[in-house]
Amino acid sequence: MGALLGGLWPEAGLTLKFVGDLFIRFLMMIVMPLIIAAMVSGIARLGDISQLGSLGSRTLGYYIGTTALAVITGIVLVLWIQPGKAGLEHSKESITRSEAHDRIDGNTMPLDKRPVARFTQEKRSIGDVLKEVIGGLVPSNIFKAMANNEILPVITFSLLLGAALSMTGEAGRTAILFFNSLNEAMMKIIHLAMYVAPVGIGALIAGRLGEAGGFSGFWPELQQLGKYAATVIGGLAIHSLVTLPLLLKLFGKRSPSGYAIRTFPALLTAFSTASSTATLPLTIECAEEKNGISKRTAGFVLPLGATVNMDGTALYEAVAVIFIAQMNGIALGPPELLVVFLTATLAAVGAAGIPEAGLVTMVLVLKAVNLPVEGIALILAIDWFLDRCRTTVNVWGDSVGAGIIDRKVKG
Repeated sequence: MGALLGGLWPEAGLTLKFVGDLFIRFLMMIVMPLIIAAMVSGIARLGDISQLGSLGSRTLGYYIGTTALAVITGIVLVLWIQPGKAGLEHSKESITRSEAHDRIDGNTMPLDKRPVARFTQEKRSIGDVLKEVIGGLVPSNIFKAMANNEILPVITFSLLLGAALSMTGEAGRTAILFFNSLNEAMMKIIHLAMYVAPVGIGALIAGRLGEAGGFSGFWPELQQLGKYAATVIGGLAIHSLVTLPLLLKLFGKRSPSGYAIRTFPALLTAFSTASSTATLPLTIECAEEKNGISKRTAGFVLPLGATVNMDGTALYEAVAVIFIAQMNGIALGPPELLVVFLTATLAAVGAAGIPEAGLVTMVLVLKAVNLPVEGIALILAIDWFLDRCRTTVNVWGDSVGAGIIDRKVKG
């Protein structure tokens, strides 16, 4: 409906754009409390991290490792394919023909004069890059970092707080219960956001088409959107059909094809519901009854995975953020790409296992590299489908992890 409204009546689309802006502001509003609540409760849920033992340490190692591999796959693919580059070139041509100007941060500026990331203006060593990233992890004032939407230091603080509370025993139980309750409340708010998401997404699409002057002006960007979707799906395919099966074969000593067939009911449910949390009971059933995973391993690895292991979501966020940068003519180099890698990997921990929740955590990845949050308006048109694809990969990653870790724990 948003596409039809903005495409056929551009002025009406522009009029409704403010509704989409309100939706973006709503997402921005809940990012900080979501990060803190989700990460503190997620780490505290592990229990005393100093006593996790073999099962816990192997599980965390697998989840962090596979999420990092997924993000690297997404970054390499989007930099190679560059789905947003042609859209930028088309925009430049349009600007030249009409001698129009594009608005950036409230100021008019010719598109070919857009500023690029500051690191491109000076050469810096790898040591300088690492110092900047590591230094950005530790805030001098956590409240100031939250007020300024500085994501990485907030993540660092939340992880440390969750770990500390898990080791305080009875003294920290009240605080953990508070963060658990806050996390549940944030999940309810996200559910509410998903109820109004169709209206907000429709208004954003109508506004974007209105700005383009209707369907004719939007067609090139629509083509780029298809290229972006192909990049995301290609990255998910590589991770789910190559990386994870290879890990299962090498470390789990299991047949990937047979394991996948026996997990298929859970994968189909994940695609249908777009929710790894809703799929969890069936994921556990497939693991225990069809793939012979022990109840101890399945009962620990899979519920934790449904909360903190989001390979598909992390890959999608990395691709989407770099695509938005390409569409806006913003060059991302080593420091920014490193921040994207770290933020997307850590944001996967805070992504709720419910439909479209990746949209919320993608906001924090965009803010981490100072990209316009409004850039997600374009990709929202097809996010409903990509959400189902990445949720399926999330559940498949959890299931593969259960197979590998069960083998390692048993020796």
